[in-house]
Amino acid sequence: MNTLNNSVRLTGFLGSAPEIKVTENQKKFAKLNLATNSYRKNAQGERITETTWHQIVVWEKQAELAEKYLDKGSKISIEGRLTNRYYTDKDGIKRYATEVVVNEMDFTSKTGQN
Repeated sequence: MNTLNNSVRLTGFLGSAPEIKVTENQKKFAKLNLATNSYRKNAQGERITETTWHQIVVWEKQAELAEKYLDKGSKISIEGRLTNRYYTDKDGIKRYATEVVVNEMDFTSKTGQN
């Protein structure tokens, strides 16, 4: 039950191609922007789509797979954990980011398929 303390599962579509980076220690990672949709009806009965964007991070072998196989519009499912970090942007302003660090990733459909 301890693994449920910080667990996130998401399925959605990539908003851009993976951004591949390498740390000072030569560890490869990829940053992904994942869009998930939820639906509701407004007062007039019209279907409204609400999109939420999630910042996703995959490391090493998964980053290599993301670089090779994923592109904008790819549908993926991930399981991971939430992390929070602070950084200073190029203008010297301290920023706060919440990201999902991936443990498992599945991508079975090609770009644009449901």
